[in-house]
Amino acid sequence: MDMKKRIHLELRNRTPSDVRELVLDNCRSVEGKMEGLTAEFVNLEFLSLINVGLITVSNLPKLGKLKKLELSDNRISGGLDVLAEKLPNLTHLNLSGNKLKDISTLEPLKKLDNLKSLDLFNCEVTNLNDYRESVFKLLPQLTYLDGYDMEDREASDSDGEVDGDGVDDDEDEEGEEEEDEEGEEEDFDEEEDEEEDEEEVEGEEDDEEVSGEDEEEDFGQDGEVDEEDDDEDEDEDEAEAGKGEKRKRDPEDEDEDEDDEDDD
Repeated sequence: MDMKKRIHLELRNRTPSDVRELVLDNCRSVEGKMEGLTAEFVNLEFLSLINVGLITVSNLPKLGKLKKLELSDNRISGGLDVLAEKLPNLTHLNLSGNKLKDISTLEPLKKLDNLKSLDLFNCEVTNLNDYRESVFKLLPQLTYLDGYDMEDREASDSDGEVDGDGVDDDEDEEGEEEEDEEGEEEDFDEEEDEEEDEEEVEGEEDDEEVSGEDEEEDFGQDGEVDEEDDDEDEDEDEAEAGKGEKRKRDPEDEDEDEDDEDDD
């Protein structure tokens, strides 16, 4: 797909002024030049043109808000003065894998006052003696060259990259922290609910145990009362039985007495 069609596809029914990030990697340039990219992209902050066959950046439009430009894996050998003229606020520039051979070809970048990071991996210029020292001396505004500062300290993600969507890393971190806090609050609420449920279950079990003990005590008292009643009933029955025997024996005694009198 050629670059012009790719730009039309990337717009997705938006106007150029609405676009802040534009990725055109691996499309085809026309005779090694940009096509379809105009100054109408006034709010563009991130532009990626990796492996599109560029030989020159001479027809680059003026993009006053562009901060990061990816031009790696092309065939650019010079003409970098256009970058300083058209991209005054550029902070990150990737020229890895191009045809840059001499330190002098980088001299136009001195005019990019805000340039903070420059990548030149796989360019012939990196094979020169004292390459890093020479570039840092030529471009004193640089903080990172090929991902490392003058003290060979690696760039952090926030320093080495610019978000093309314009969202700050701090905002992302705050959003993540808020989500974590919400998640912790939900977990805490769930734990509280579980503890309350356990307490309710334990309370019900205690009530059941207490009611069971009361029933046993009642049962024991009833049993004792019933035993006492049974003993009283037995005593009464024995007393009545004794009276009956006495009554039966009295008439006989009377008859014996009468017989004795008759004998006399």
